[in-house]
Amino acid sequence: FIPTKYFPLRLVLCFCEDCLVALLGGLYVLGVFRKQRPGEPPLDKGLIPWLGHVLEFRRDTFKFLERMRQKHGDVFTVQLGGFYFTFLQDPFSFGAFVKESREKLDFNSFAEQLVYRVFGYKAVENDHHVLHNASNKHLKGEGLEVMTQAMMSNLQNLMLHSVGSATDQSPWKEDGLFMYSYNIVFRAGFLALFGNVPHKSEGGEEKAKEKDRTHSETLFYEFRKYDQLFPNLAYGVLPPKQKWEADRLQSYFWDAVSVQNMKAKDNISRWVWDMQQAKEEVGMDESMINKYMFVLLWASQGNTGPSSFGPSLLLSPRLPQTYAAHFQINLRSLTATGKGKHSLARGLDLLYQPWREQGKHVNSLKYFKTSNFIFFLEFFFCLITVKLTLEEWIHWPEEAKEPFIYYNMPWGAGVSMCPGRFFATNELKQFVFLMLVYFEFELKNPNEEIPEIDFRRWGFGSMQPIRDVQFRYRLRF
Repeated sequence: FIPTKYFPLRLVLCFCEDCLVALLGGLYVLGVFRKQRPGEPPLDKGLIPWLGHVLEFRRDTFKFLERMRQKHGDVFTVQLGGFYFTFLQDPFSFGAFVKESREKLDFNSFAEQLVYRVFGYKAVENDHHVLHNASNKHLKGEGLEVMTQAMMSNLQNLMLHSVGSATDQSPWKEDGLFMYSYNIVFRAGFLALFGNVPHKSEGGEEKAKEKDRTHSETLFYEFRKYDQLFPNLAYGVLPPKQKWEADRLQSYFWDAVSVQNMKAKDNISRWVWDMQQAKEEVGMDESMINKYMFVLLWASQGNTGPSSFGPSLLLSPRLPQTYAAHFQINLRSLTATGKGKHSLARGLDLLYQPWREQGKHVNSLKYFKTSNFIFFLEFFFCLITVKLTLEEWIHWPEEAKEPFIYYNMPWGAGVSMCPGRFFATNELKQFVFLMLVYFEFELKNPNEEIPEIDFRRWGFGSMQPIRDVQFRYRLRF
């Protein structure tokens, strides 16, 4: 009991008590009190509350992960920007993990947080269910055949309109192989999904195709700017100037793929159209639908374009052409297994990347030969594939196929496998097919070292090279 005359002291004590509660609550949120629980992998929170290791992780991801691996072993958990990430670094041990059920592994919670932070889209109930149904309907079977044909038409428009012919004796065209591959695959995919300029509005087919080329070119370079900001934006560590640029680019894309702009296009894919109509039917505001369309654009093309660099490089004349003849251009062979598939697998694995999944109390999965851990709700999992030199890779024994089981990890694995992976794979096969059939192409420097990958992007889909590889090309006939 404090007498009335000491009310000021009581007020001070109450204030201090409230501050202490707030401080302890804040420290709890920052993860200060989080400790490794029995059966969990080693936990390394770093020295900075909440941020943890995010600054070092972003500065040199590969070096950081190697340091953690030497310190803790092949599996460990670190704190990055308020989240806990568990890294698993042995592709021979992924099988038990990716086969777990959706009840134990849930990617949706992480995806909802990410798309809100990066795209401004607030998920609604049944989002995943609607997307899954539309994708099964339009990105598989007969729907996939329609999409494949649309992709081929747009690839031909972009690749063949200005290269002349072999009889013209025109000089070789030169470009960076990564940027050329990324550019063409992204733009053709965008046009196949989000539609073409109507012929009537431009006074003819050729003018409409030219406008498609011009508009998609501008869109690609704006997308490339946003994609380079994406990792730091996702981690919440963009400086003010870059944050302003990210906001500008978001507004640009919300308009570029808006409902109103889509309604003025021809040949919009049924996949995109069904998703847009589903949002309208639940009463979603049009501005939020526009944001969701941007999510679909990034989800469908953010990995596919960069992933085209690996197969293109493998099929360049400096490397064995063993697999080139196995690329055919009908739907049956596009989805077939065999050497064509393994060529694509090796090309994709050149740009190896982690894949993440949020876990819901996964009990005693034997991921590793010597490890047996329990994982809890707040952890995100990153699977890291093996890194081989190109020479090791080319001569990798055919019987040792396990590392390539997860070659399509740009599109997820297990319960979070992207339902659009078949269309994405076909996009790459079609692009490589056209390169092989229509063009002579060669590296300007056949002895050039294969570029290292940019580890600053680690954690967000297909990796990208730190520099480009120059090549030249021209029509075969």
